Amino acid sequence: MTTLSQSLVLPHRIRDNGGMGRRPKPARQMSGLYHAREARGISRTELVEKSGVSKQQLSRLENGQIRLRLDHLKPFASLLGYSPEQILLWGRFPGTGDGETSEVSRKEMTPRATGGLTAGQIPELGARPGLDGVVRGRKARKEGRYSDPLKPEGWVFPPSFVQEQLRTAAAQLLVLDTDGDSMAPTVMPGDRVIVDTGRKTPTPDGLYAIRDSFERAVVKRLQLLQSARPSRVKIISDNSNHATEEVSLSELKIVGKVVCCLKLF
Repeated sequence: MTTLSQSLVLPHRIRDNGGMGRRPKPARQMSGLYHAREARGISRTELVEKSGVSKQQLSRLENGQIRLRLDHLKPFASLLGYSPEQILLWGRFPGTGDGETSEVSRKEMTPRATGGLTAGQIPELGARPGLDGVVRGRKARKEGRYSDPLKPEGWVFPPSFVQEQLRTAAAQLLVLDTDGDSMAPTVMPGDRVIVDTGRKTPTPDGLYAIRDSFERAVVKRLQLLQSARPSRVKIISDNSNHATEEVSLSELKIVGKVVCCLKLF
């Protein structure tokens, strides 16, 4: 015989078991794009309107549903005031949120890539055989990542020098250790140049760090051909022993504009 107390207890047991069977969903890891937008205090709707990217696409990029690549971040970089590299490596690239998560996992970041840099230090790319690389036929590496060797100790410049002389933010700067003689005598082998990674359009004409066919960061003089449609760019070596090239602007991978050269005597 079933008693009243038994009939009351059984439904409670069923509800309890059902609750135990439901496991909380793990929180999704937000990408560097989300953290960069939050850091600037810009709403998702505002960023959609300014970038032209759909709200659904932006949501997927921020929520980690799409693996970020540098080309994904180009429409947002100038609007947020960060370089694509800073957004991609959010929390690990100097000038980005300390301790924030990034779309690039720790397994993908080698010890040389993190380099032990502290906040306020400007990273330096180590030299590779380099200023003489051919710059035609560029092809991005898988998922837009580059294996640039960052040196373990960064540079620190006075804030007044960065703001008044370089007219940029320290978070956008990168020091490039050069090699090769294609830019001699302007840039000699072993010179270091300071690159503003926030300036990726070759106007005005001048020295820029670009990716060569081997994806190395190299320094060249760029001249935008204003009358060409679609836009084309001359890639010039100051050393007359090296040939001048001409490519479509869309083919160029510009790291940033060279704003200063550090020479040793």
